[in-house]
Amino acid sequence: MEIGIGLPSTIPGVDGESLLEWARRSEQAGFSTLGTIDRLVYPNYESLIALGAAAAVTERIGLATAILIAPLRNTAILAKQSATIDNLSNGRLVLGLAVGGREDDFEAAGADFHTRGKRFEGQLDELRRTWSGEKKGFAGPVGPPPARERPGLVVGGTVDAAFERAARFADGWIAGGGGPDAFAEGAKKTEDAWRQAGRDDSPRLMALHYFALGPDAEADAQSYLGDYYAILGEEIAGAIVSSAATSPDKVENIVSAFEERGCDELILFPCAKDPAQVELLAETVR
Repeated sequence: MEIGIGLPSTIPGVDGESLLEWARRSEQAGFSTLGTIDRLVYPNYESLIALGAAAAVTERIGLATAILIAPLRNTAILAKQSATIDNLSNGRLVLGLAVGGREDDFEAAGADFHTRGKRFEGQLDELRRTWSGEKKGFAGPVGPPPARERPGLVVGGTVDAAFERAARFADGWIAGGGGPDAFAEGAKKTEDAWRQAGRDDSPRLMALHYFALGPDAEADAQSYLGDYYAILGEEIAGAIVSSAATSPDKVENIVSAFEERGCDELILFPCAKDPAQVELLAETVR
């Protein structure tokens, strides 16, 4: 199983130099991927711009949105932005996409929350056609072309439609939370959807989990995750806080649990913005 690390791009107060230093250290430490998570109504850096900045200071490490809320965005612009990052990074982008679940994000974007699933399916089809060079107007395709045939693509979500969309349009599925057991359930549904779609390849199975290390680990998890997930209510936010891996033993246990359940890549997202977290995590999982 590959181990990726999230950028601290959603942690309030992070600055640009710390973000870039985090990216550099993550590549030097040997992590497989730098990941972002997505919100609109929150004081976070925009996901694709953050990955573009990380791409500029790295050469090898993968770049992944885990996930990006696609229905908030204009599809042609999303296709061009993602193709640009993939092109400039020499094919390092994996675009994780999902419908999102927070109504305030959709209200701020002027997008319809209740039709987001139908819109998302149309976007997946349009993205694929745009990346293939389909002409859109007098000047031709929306470019530049990706470095590969298209960027890597995984779909997130836990409803049945999410697994069917992954099998129709993507390379795999990503679990957005819920722990190793929830991942295993989603992985089985993904594999079932692959068979039903008649695909002869295997889906890429990814997941994310939160970590914080060092003397302030529990306080960092409470401060960041409690705030980020406050919209879900105190009980759910509290459960997410308590699930964070806040010691080396807990990190090792989480990594082992996801690996045992067939995860291909686990991206561990930080609860603190200090780039020293990169080395602390690397020492734990090395």
